[in-house]
Amino acid sequence: MFGDLFEEDYSSVSNNQNGKGKKLKPKPLEPPAPREFTNLSGIINQGGTCYLNSLLQTLHFTPEFREALFSLGPEELGSLEDKDEPGAKVRIIPLQLQRLFAQLLLLDQGAASTADLTDSFGWTSNEEMRQHDVQELNRILFSALETSLFGTSGHDLINRLYHGTVVNQIVCKECKNISEKQEDFLDLTVAVKNVSGLEDALWNMYVEEEVFDGDNLYHCGTCDQLVKATKSKLNDLDYIYDLFSVIIHKGGCYGGHYHVYIKDVDHLGNWQFQEPDNNLKALQNEEDIDDPLTVLKAVLLQEENNLIPVDQLGQKLLKNIGISWNKKYKKQHGPLRKFLQVHSQTFLLSSDESTVSLQKKFSPQNKSDFQSNGQQILQMPASNPPTSDDNTTCPHWFDINDSRVQPIKEKDIEQQFQGKESAYMLFYRKSQLQRPREARANPKYRVPCHLLKEMDAANMELQKKRTECDFANNNIELHLHLGPHYHFFNGALHPVSCQTESMWDLTFDKRKTLGDLQQSIFQLLEFWEGDMVLSVAKRVPAGLHVYQALDGNELTLCEAGIADGEDIFVWNGVEVGGVQIPTGADCEPLLLHILHLEAGGDSRRCGQLVESPHVFPANAEVGTVLTVLAIPEGVILTHSATSAGEESWTPVPKENMQRTFREHGLGDGSSVLVQDSYSDANSLLSRGEKWITVRNEIDWLEIKNLCRLESEEKQVRIPAAVNTVVFDIRIKAIEELKLMKELVENSCLRPIDRNGKLLCPVPDNFTLKEAEVKLGSSLGLCVGKAPTAAQLFLFFALGSDIQPGTEMEVIVEETLSVRDCLKIMLEKSGLLGDAWHLRKMDWCYEAGEPLCEEDATLKELMICSGDTLLLIEGKLPPPGFLKVPIWWHQPQGLLGHWENEDQPHGSPAEGDSWRAASTQGVPGHEPAEVSLLYLGDIDISEDATLVDLKSQARALPPASELAVPGPALLRAWTVEDKRPGRLLRAERWQLKEHKLGQRAGICLEPLQREEHLGPQDVLLRTQMRIPGQRAYGPAVDLVWDTTRGSTAGALRQRVAESYALPVEKIEIAKYFPEKFEWLPISSWNQQITKKKKKKRQDNLQGAPYYLKDGDTIGIKNLLADEDEDFSTIRDDIGKEKLKQLALGKRHSRKALGAQNSDIFSSAGTPTQPRGPEASLSIHVGSFR
Repeated sequence: MFGDLFEEDYSSVSNNQNGKGKKLKPKPLEPPAPREFTNLSGIINQGGTCYLNSLLQTLHFTPEFREALFSLGPEELGSLEDKDEPGAKVRIIPLQLQRLFAQLLLLDQGAASTADLTDSFGWTSNEEMRQHDVQELNRILFSALETSLFGTSGHDLINRLYHGTVVNQIVCKECKNISEKQEDFLDLTVAVKNVSGLEDALWNMYVEEEVFDGDNLYHCGTCDQLVKATKSKLNDLDYIYDLFSVIIHKGGCYGGHYHVYIKDVDHLGNWQFQEPDNNLKALQNEEDIDDPLTVLKAVLLQEENNLIPVDQLGQKLLKNIGISWNKKYKKQHGPLRKFLQVHSQTFLLSSDESTVSLQKKFSPQNKSDFQSNGQQILQMPASNPPTSDDNTTCPHWFDINDSRVQPIKEKDIEQQFQGKESAYMLFYRKSQLQRPREARANPKYRVPCHLLKEMDAANMELQKKRTECDFANNNIELHLHLGPHYHFFNGALHPVSCQTESMWDLTFDKRKTLGDLQQSIFQLLEFWEGDMVLSVAKRVPAGLHVYQALDGNELTLCEAGIADGEDIFVWNGVEVGGVQIPTGADCEPLLLHILHLEAGGDSRRCGQLVESPHVFPANAEVGTVLTVLAIPEGVILTHSATSAGEESWTPVPKENMQRTFREHGLGDGSSVLVQDSYSDANSLLSRGEKWITVRNEIDWLEIKNLCRLESEEKQVRIPAAVNTVVFDIRIKAIEELKLMKELVENSCLRPIDRNGKLLCPVPDNFTLKEAEVKLGSSLGLCVGKAPTAAQLFLFFALGSDIQPGTEMEVIVEETLSVRDCLKIMLEKSGLLGDAWHLRKMDWCYEAGEPLCEEDATLKELMICSGDTLLLIEGKLPPPGFLKVPIWWHQPQGLLGHWENEDQPHGSPAEGDSWRAASTQGVPGHEPAEVSLLYLGDIDISEDATLVDLKSQARALPPASELAVPGPALLRAWTVEDKRPGRLLRAERWQLKEHKLGQRAGICLEPLQREEHLGPQDVLLRTQMRIPGQRAYGPAVDLVWDTTRGSTAGALRQRVAESYALPVEKIEIAKYFPEKFEWLPISSWNQQITKKKKKKRQDNLQGAPYYLKDGDTIGIKNLLADEDEDFSTIRDDIGKEKLKQLALGKRHSRKALGAQNSDIFSSAGTPTQPRGPEASLSIHVGSFR
């Protein structure tokens, strides 16, 4: 019946049986999971406490034991809070047992911990990891409870519930004398070997008489001799007992595993059972079994909510297909857990990878589809009609295996009386015991009030932690890049101003849909006008690149593949700043290093290798390199490394010139060598027509003497390799330059960039590779030590308009505060006063965000050696305040009447005015009506309203001279690119709600009367063209209500009404002042989109017009003017200025390069460009 219960089977013995190793009690990263569908709680296995868990669950499900323990109050047992008080009598074990039972009944967690209980036992880690016998534990625990409850009303708890007696009776066959001896017991032990069943075992042990005869005679006291006799045991036969707990053991007598089958007497659990497929004939064909993906999906579809612990998934697989994962699939597909991770599009692992479920597309609503398509592997069992065993009035059985609780049927118990996994300890209750009605399905029954309060508080704390954990696990950080704050430059997107204004961070729930995300962004960006498209973007060395648009508003962010920290570009889906941008992975911008030989009349630079960074789309042809360099015909060589580690150049055949950069395997940072095919003298081809590797050509560094000491030599070449230490090169250079030995202790080497600028000193202990110094480059030998590892070498300059050669240098400690660093730089600059602050120069070589935290260290603000800090005049406002420059804007004059007034760059002095410069140049030559007068700066709280700002601006001294009206008669604009930008509408909004930023300027415009613009109103500047002249009349404000649509027809109708003209007799156009161009607004009224294939009305707030507040609209009266041209004489002059300015910049760059070459270069010495810090890629890190 019981099989070979105690025959050793070492394959099933736990690895922890000897208690070796360290006890692991890691703090969970997440709160305990709530109870599963059974509504019963398991107990966590501490390493080897499965025997303890099984016994504790049995005692917990014994109503008489549980309620007797709960009946003992704190007045008898004491309180756990007083256990450390001297002299306090606290009965810790029963208190901890009470608390554990309350947790098992009421705490909403899948498994309770016995750590506090075992601590009260005085157990060590080894005892919690070592396997013990459950019967031995039962006796020891009962003894401990009896001792702990001595002197209380529960002193007889164990004796009352579990005590029994056996009377041993011996009858002498000679004198018939009866001798009786009473024995007490708490449990009965029966021998199970060689018996057919439990009844036979009990009969043999306690019913059948034992005969003393032969050599085994009994000594009778009455007869005073050895006689024949019979022995029997008398038991209490007045009661019938029902089995209600079976503790099961698997393994041998030295170890194994325990779990327990328990009858739920009080109906505390939720018993829902699905008949398993006993035949396991769920296979349709062999091909289905060979596909583990299909098999695992079928297994999960059988589970409740398609969810199962990963540890149980392998067992389910074995039961259903009759073979384990390791034997069937591991060799080809790897471990089961790794297979689930790889197929994340199908399986969803929890954050701690303890459970697995199907992704949403395989949810239960799609289950029938999965089966009907012939992919069902496991036959779903049919539901059987309810039987007597399913009657809800009958108690049900559960299998409690440590943390796992599952429902079972009574017939499953019979399977545990045979084989290696067999019943070991049985618990019975008297059949006559009846439970009160109020105890049924009531876990709070007889639980003390103080424990009820404790469990309620614990449940509230658990719920709070789960909410926090759910927020942390499902909320992701998104970086929103706002299209209006970007411009397309050099093949990629770059912020127009600073990074903080162009990128906003948004925390969002990844379980919400893309439609929810777009709606949230619409609400966040209240200034947004027109269509909104969300696209996945990525920051690459060349800048920001847009990949695919996020389509499918019903998809969740998780399903759309949006990860934490994703960059999202918010735009209209067509263009940025009037430029249509390329999108997608195919045209990803690549930052390449283009090297070519300098050719020209200057003999000193002839043949010099020049490097310059260029950006190309990945899908562009390689031959475009020649076009960019204006080389009619040439040879292109790509850089590669051999297996031996040598670097070499490979020519691109002419027939492959039309292949793309991506097809040639070029990526960010790749080098391309271009040779003019006509420069034979400088050819890189050797006489043998074999390409020479770079390592054989360039194995030296050029060291220039910049110590200002008399020496015969001005520069020397020092042989070097990538692993040469900088110190060795410096010492060798001092020797060959014949300089004083004192420089050994007081000199350093500094790289020289291609413009002749000295860069940050190179540490002596670095190799050339570690210092990122390229062979063949130039370094200057300078007086002064290089900074130590704890110091920073910084450049700094006065103001934001940095001219070459005006930067100063300083070495400071990295732990220096911003305030102290500012003082040092002011002293070196010879400046006085405290009205200054520091800004870090950004990657665009412009003044970035101010260093506001004056007490923070340079290291904390991530200031690095080689960074440039700018000394900016003006004291920073206190935290929570803004320093806002205020300008006065009063439209005047006629568009087309040119005003030639050159204004200086930089911040104007008080009272100065300037014409707003366009974004593309031509400073000082702007439309006459865009005139701004600087009034001064104000310090104002971010919590102040727009009305407060206007009132404070009116108090500035220049405002009194202008007779500035009250706040109600002032219109406020932001200043962008030295012209009015965004119209600020909400008067009662706080300034921080307007998202002004730290460097925002405000211009105020006077009004003749109060205005109340609605959210759908667009304020336009309209100007009527003067017939017969290329000029326009004064600007007139026009408020256009776009509630019914922002179409061309609606705008034409509004303009016609305003000027009292027939709508068919007018033509209108939008003016783009930065380009000096007019774009006619035609009368087309609909277009068809490719995606949705449906008609929609045109939207002037989208491409290509992007109408917004403040835009200029030119109007032509066709009754008096039939000229089709909208431009003015000023536009012709402006376009010519733009052309000349672009040409001048190109010439100035060449002249500057030649000037620096004269200073720092000599004949035949290649001037290597600056290392990675000179290219755009060095500044990519500033985005992190």
